[in-house]
Amino acid sequence: MSRTEKESYPLVLTAVDICEILQISKPSAYELMDRTDFPLIKIGRCKRVLREEFFLWLSNH
Repeated sequence: MSRTEKESYPLVLTAVDICEILQISKPSAYELMDRTDFPLIKIGRCKRVLREEFFLWLSNH
């Protein structure tokens, strides 16, 4: 994925964004977000991830 494509996503990603990026289902995205090594931000019941941290995590896995 090019830098321009990455920057087209919002600064804070949702499970739906992760589904689109990785071409996986929503339940799979939530399962991924529950991993202990995933850079998750929890705001109440909402799960989010910073775009740059997600792509860094992705490049390391």
